[in-house]
Amino acid sequence: MKRILIVDDAATVRLYHRAILEAEGYEVDEAINGIEALEKLLSARFDLLLVDVNMPKLDGYSLLREMRANLQIAQAPAIMVSTEAAPQDKAQAFAAGANDYLVKPIRPEQLLAHVRLLLGA
Repeated sequence: MKRILIVDDAATVRLYHRAILEAEGYEVDEAINGIEALEKLLSARFDLLLVDVNMPKLDGYSLLREMRANLQIAQAPAIMVSTEAAPQDKAQAFAAGANDYLVKPIRPEQLLAHVRLLLGA
């Protein structure tokens, strides 16, 4: 079973994404900021991350840079999820290490299509 980590400070967003992904049979865990996500990544293996940009303590860009610099956890693909839709926001996400970029709100079928693509399913 594929494991996905949702990193977002908004509980409603985490619950929404969790419901979509669990309905498709994915195992889901959550982190409320980048610091908590790094702790979880160091203690468990995840196949994919959904990462919000704007979070307290450690934002999504910083989380991805930290993750990509750590060989122990660098390999999991990451989808950056944000309300920011400008080209420079996407460019910054890819520069930080994102594999994909989606703008909120995300329709369930859109989220699942991108998740399946990155998981090779």
